[in-house]
Amino acid sequence: MQHSTHHASAATIEEGKATRSSRRAFMKTLLAGSSLLVARGAAAASPSFQLNYVLASCMYGELPLASILPEARKIGSEVIDLWPRKHGNQREQIDEIGHDAFREMLVQAGLRLGIITRYDLGPYKLQEEMAVVQRLGGDMIVTGSGNVQGDSLKARVAAFIEALKPHIAAAEEHGVTIAIENHGNQLIESLDSLRYFAEMAPSDRLGIALAPYHLPQDPEVLAGLIRDLGPKLVHFYAWEHGMGCTDLLPKAQEMQQLPGYGQLDFCPIVGALRDIGYSGGTSIFMHPVPRGIPILPTAPEVSAAVNRSREYLESCLSS
Repeated sequence: MQHSTHHASAATIEEGKATRSSRRAFMKTLLAGSSLLVARGAAAASPSFQLNYVLASCMYGELPLASILPEARKIGSEVIDLWPRKHGNQREQIDEIGHDAFREMLVQAGLRLGIITRYDLGPYKLQEEMAVVQRLGGDMIVTGSGNVQGDSLKARVAAFIEALKPHIAAAEEHGVTIAIENHGNQLIESLDSLRYFAEMAPSDRLGIALAPYHLPQDPEVLAGLIRDLGPKLVHFYAWEHGMGCTDLLPKAQEMQQLPGYGQLDFCPIVGALRDIGYSGGTSIFMHPVPRGIPILPTAPEVSAAVNRSREYLESCLSS
C-alpha cells in the first residue's frame, strides 16, 4: 500500500532536524521568563472544533457486532451507524440477538447508537424504523432520495420535500432526523440539487448526509458547498472518489477512496466544516467490491486503515 502524498517523506524529515533544533533553542531563549506568553500561546493552540467520528458498520462487512463494537473506541468513536445487507448485516444482527441484548452490548462497550442507514427502505418507508431508532437511543436515519417528476430540477426538489412532509412529521414525533445522501443517479445528487434541498427543507429533522464521492473532486468546490449547506448538513462522509467503487480493483487502488490514501485534499473541506461550526457526525468511509465484505480481512486491519485516514484529517485540523 502506497503512502499518501499528503505526508512528508522520511528524507525531508531528516533534513529538517537541524533547522528545527536551532529554532527550538531560539524559541526557548525568547520565551524564557515569559509564562504569560506561553500560557496564551497554549490556549490559542488548543482548538475548539473537532470532528465527531462515527463507526459505519459496513466498513467491517458482515463481521459480528461482538467483533465490531470493541473497534469503535480504537478509531476515536463513541457512536455506531448500523447498516443492513447488501453493504453489511448488522441491522439484521440486532433483530436476531434482540434489541435489548444489543442495547446491553452498547452499554458494555461504552457506546451509543447514532444512526441506522436504510437505503433499502427509501425515503417513504421509514416510519417503523424511526421507532426502532428511538427505542435504541439513536437520532438519525440515512437514506436516498429516489426520483420525482417535475418541469425543472428545482420543481422536482420541491415536489420531493412536499411528499416527505408526513414522514418529517413522524421524524419530529420520534426525535429522529431524516438525512438524505446525495447518491448517484438519484434526485439529490448534484451541487444544485443539494443547494435547493437545503434552501427548501422545512424542518430541523430533515437534512443532508454529504458524500463527496458523488460530487466534483475539487476541494474548493466542496468547501463552498459545505458553507452553503450550513446547518442543513447533518452527517459527513469523509469519502473521496479515488478510482471508484464499482469495478474490482487491486486493493491499494480501491483504498484510494479513503482520505489520505487518494488525491483529494481534505484540508479546505475540513476548514469549511470548522467555518460553519459543524457538530454532526463524520464517517471515514469507502465501499469495497464486492459489497458486504470488510474493506480489509480483519477488524483490526479495518480500524488501522480508518485510523490512518483519521490522522490525516486531524492534521488538516491543525494546519
